[in-house]
Amino acid sequence: MKKQIVRPLVYSAIAALSSLQVFLPFQASHAATFGSSEVDQSKFVAVAAPIGSGDKHQLLIIEQQSDERPCWEESGSNPVMIDPLLSTFNFAGICGRSVDANGYSIRVGEQDLGLRYRLRIRDRDGNLVLVGAPDNTTTPEIEIGSANGSTTGFAKIVLNSGWRFAKRTYEDKVLGHVYLVADSLDQVGETPPVTVIGDLPFQDVAGDLYLEEIRKAVELQFIKGFEDNTFRPRTALTREQIVSMILEAIKTLPDTRLNIPSQVQRGPYPDVDSSRWSAAKIAYAKENNIVSGYEDGNFRPTQAVTRAELMAILRRASEYALTLQGQDPELVQSVTPINFVDTSGHWARDLITQMSGFCGVASPLNESGQAFAPNQPGLRNYAAAATLRMLDCVRLESSSNSPSS
Repeated sequence: MKKQIVRPLVYSAIAALSSLQVFLPFQASHAATFGSSEVDQSKFVAVAAPIGSGDKHQLLIIEQQSDERPCWEESGSNPVMIDPLLSTFNFAGICGRSVDANGYSIRVGEQDLGLRYRLRIRDRDGNLVLVGAPDNTTTPEIEIGSANGSTTGFAKIVLNSGWRFAKRTYEDKVLGHVYLVADSLDQVGETPPVTVIGDLPFQDVAGDLYLEEIRKAVELQFIKGFEDNTFRPRTALTREQIVSMILEAIKTLPDTRLNIPSQVQRGPYPDVDSSRWSAAKIAYAKENNIVSGYEDGNFRPTQAVTRAELMAILRRASEYALTLQGQDPELVQSVTPINFVDTSGHWARDLITQMSGFCGVASPLNESGQAFAPNQPGLRNYAAAATLRMLDCVRLESSSNSPSS
């Protein structure tokens, strides 16, 4: 199977731009509180950026933030070819770029549809097409623009009538997140895709940094609240709880069934008795190399999972999930990895860096700065967000390698 390798021209060149842009806390508030701000359309370009040999593409949005130097050049037609110009100079403060769902999303009218639709580039009969791909496979895709041709290089996506660029706002502050906006789907000839997002899933997540990812995780039912109708986002997960959560998350992938027994005859670890509620799931995770115990042979099920351990489990879970999807278990780097300032010499340094490039699964503590805090407990809000990102990346890699994608 042919693997996708991130083309250095895109990701090494744009690494000169601020790597923090991808990981800003755009999920900090209820979607209904986000607004949009109009922008100069000439300052933005949507690009079908090649992955690997160019047989696949993903969306790159470039913004001309100042006039000191141009951020891209255009040539030809059908398709218009784009030279990103990002390998020539240090463009920090001059050019902005958005490379994944943390940096761009769809907005229709007053609805932010980032949790319902992912922006994807499809090759349809020799035409690179930008679509909004729904999480619900029974809902049709929304066509947003196209390159009017195909290429293995960088191509300009011309937005369809009714679509334009905008910036996300929160409490009148303009954020770096880029919207592709339509005033209504009637205007662009589409059927309205979703209903308005409802009330808070739990009252104690109001204003939480990871609110929208918590909402989606709860909708997918791989994490739940407590009997008192709270979520307790700042509570640490235990090692047995994270095993249960991740296995439930993998179950949400298309055409995936996990044959987890309801009970086991013997405990998988000396400190995990066969009668324990989590014993069967821990045994399954151990058997499939998703978790391992400590040097003393114990699992320590009630001990808080650290952020480093969370990344180790998510990496193995990603590899296992890709295998279940019939894919190569190698994790493709989809965004520029982060060199965290506090992981040097840590046992999990390399895997944390790897997971930061895998759809931003590993991100800075509180989504700010360059510290990961590997030994701090993995809190419920971040664990839900990181697991959701892992699922998104597995889906992306599976769909990218699918013959029909």
